[in-house]
Amino acid sequence: MTEAQRGIRALHTASTITVYQAYPPEIGVPAVRQGQFPAAWKRDRMTWIKPSFLWMMYRCGWGTKPGQETVLAVEITRAGFEWALRNACLSSYVRGLHPDLTTWQRQVRRAPARVQWDPERDLRLQALPYRSLQLGLSGEAVRRYADEWTVSISDVTPLAHEIHALVSSGDVESAAQRLPQEREYPVADELTAHLRS
Repeated sequence: MTEAQRGIRALHTASTITVYQAYPPEIGVPAVRQGQFPAAWKRDRMTWIKPSFLWMMYRCGWGTKPGQETVLAVEITRAGFEWALRNACLSSYVRGLHPDLTTWQRQVRRAPARVQWDPERDLRLQALPYRSLQLGLSGEAVRRYADEWTVSISDVTPLAHEIHALVSSGDVESAAQRLPQEREYPVADELTAHLRS
């Protein structure tokens, strides 16, 4: 099967999409226990969410990097996710897509969300020839994410460690069977046309 060059691949239901983040235990553990982000979680800074489990593993080193030891699966509403896409801009200037650099800079300052397309990863965390979406939330989007969109928060650190151990032992087939069942997220073209670099 040929993968789209840029796509949103995610675990999703009719009403939700799962995204991943990694935090130190003092943030991650209370978030799971309370089902919402604790007071120590910074609402005044940009937070990046990743629909791709393996891209999150690449970013957090299978939950071993300092400050990223607790890997969270955050189930959010599709309505919220699509609001973020609709109100996002690309995190970098693209000639031909943006009228000019100044216009893009103005969009970046005003947009509550940013998108970048990074190479998807395989089980050995090597880059694949297609890209997956990373979504940065700030301002209004962060508040909506924490207070309105979040349906549940789960700790998937044990799963990350289990899959990593299988990959390390050479049992890639068993590791693949334990991955979240991500598939193409059905998104209308008008939601992402302004985000295609």
